[in-house]
Amino acid sequence: MRRVIPLVSLTLIALPAHAQDVADDDIQIVPVELPPPPIIVVPVEQFLPPATPVASAHMPPGKIKRPMPDRARQTLDAALATNNEGEVNTVVKYLRRSYPDHQGEFTRIAGDWKRAREEAAIRRLQESDFWELAKGKIEVGGFQTTGNTNNTGVHGVIDLAREGFSWRHKWRLNAEYQESFGNTTRERYVASYEPNYKIDDRLFIFGNALYENDRFAGYRGRYSAAAGAGYTAIREGGKVLNVSLGPAFRHTDFVRQPTESDLAARGSVEFDWRMSPTITLDQDTSFYVQASNSSTVTSTTAVRARLFGPIQGQVSYLVNYESMPPAGRKSVDTTSRASVVYSF
Repeated sequence: MRRVIPLVSLTLIALPAHAQDVADDDIQIVPVELPPPPIIVVPVEQFLPPATPVASAHMPPGKIKRPMPDRARQTLDAALATNNEGEVNTVVKYLRRSYPDHQGEFTRIAGDWKRAREEAAIRRLQESDFWELAKGKIEVGGFQTTGNTNNTGVHGVIDLAREGFSWRHKWRLNAEYQESFGNTTRERYVASYEPNYKIDDRLFIFGNALYENDRFAGYRGRYSAAAGAGYTAIREGGKVLNVSLGPAFRHTDFVRQPTESDLAARGSVEFDWRMSPTITLDQDTSFYVQASNSSTVTSTTAVRARLFGPIQGQVSYLVNYESMPPAGRKSVDTTSRASVVYSF
């Protein structure tokens, strides 16, 4: 910095020497202009004390704000590039311990990334076509049964789900067929549809329609309709737990007994755990409780492992329980399966 000191401009009046005794009225004033005054530039820095860094208002006294180390920035950028929230949380936790002076920066950057990711997901849910967000899987395999039948057979399952902004839709088709020495020994068909309306991020209202046909379990057709409320109790670390409960109505067309209709209570527990990038555990249980007729419980435990691309291998164990089975039938059927799953 330099300081400029201006000098005052002067105008002089010159009188000849012989005119000094002349009367005032005879004096002629002649103005004479002098050259402009020089400008003197003086450096101000030489009069100031040495500059000192100013601490940030958000930092403790005595600490100076320094830029984030390149190594920390590169580590955080690599975590954000994975688009995996769990990995980002782990890296931020490590960086906050390793670089305590920059804890606030790490938290702010990760928070901005999460908010932007959530906003993009919401926009996609709001703007996408119905089938654009649909995901599903096709399962084909064999099984071994114990209980009412002890044989092997084939089965197929189609699962389809669509996760929208306000609605979630789930469809399921299941078919099992078996022959032994030319005779059909197992034949079961199941179809279901379940819509969910999301009240908020965790609470939802559900409806459920279910059709079952299993003449070897004693009924030609069983129709169930239910509605109620559900709640997402866990959604973190690759784990999702949904529970639901509500009233239901069931109509059963038995093979050798009169048709029955009754009110019931229907509930479900669905737990999905992504144990690693390639291994997933599913535990799904649903039940219908009736006062005068047979109550039922269906439970499926499955472990899937990615083989290559969209192809996965799966082993599963199913339990079907009937509290009041038809005469000559057992209450519990179990099914062990080995399957190949194609995800899309």
